[in-house]
Amino acid sequence: MKLLIIFIYLVASTFSHAEEKLDIKNLVLTKNPKTYENVIFNDANQNSVNLSDFKGKLLILNFWATWCAPCREEMPSLDNLQVNLELNNLKIFPINIGREDISKSESFFKELNIKNLDIYFDSPITLAKKFSLRGVPTTIFFNKKGEEFARLIGSIDFNDEGFIKWLKNYN
Repeated sequence: MKLLIIFIYLVASTFSHAEEKLDIKNLVLTKNPKTYENVIFNDANQNSVNLSDFKGKLLILNFWATWCAPCREEMPSLDNLQVNLELNNLKIFPINIGREDISKSESFFKELNIKNLDIYFDSPITLAKKFSLRGVPTTIFFNKKGEEFARLIGSIDFNDEGFIKWLKNYN
């Protein structure tokens, strides 16, 4: 009887863990969440934004550029994600690393009808180096403690129900 109970427990726990896994090929989960010092970038008014000021929130840093076709494709769904009522503790920072001026970024947002996100910049590309980015778009996820727990290399549809269900676990 004890063996049967152990077997049922093991089978049940296997299924519950399988449901938590997300089938997104370009999602890389971090086994040991990483902490970074001085994650600082600029807003559209050239004011410094320090990521450590947002501890207690689920944070997404999305690195993009206006010339990037996959960035253009995913930005509207990222805009929708910011106002998803199921993720009320989420703050998204779309950070332009294309060394472009504010007017070009504003035109990009206007063309795509982006209304829920603000524009941020990593003009000297210090964050791109700090996070060892290999290309754009790259999206980095930070838990409430300010630790990186996952990253997306490439684009996805941020409206995907499976993705949103997975992300809610960290909200």
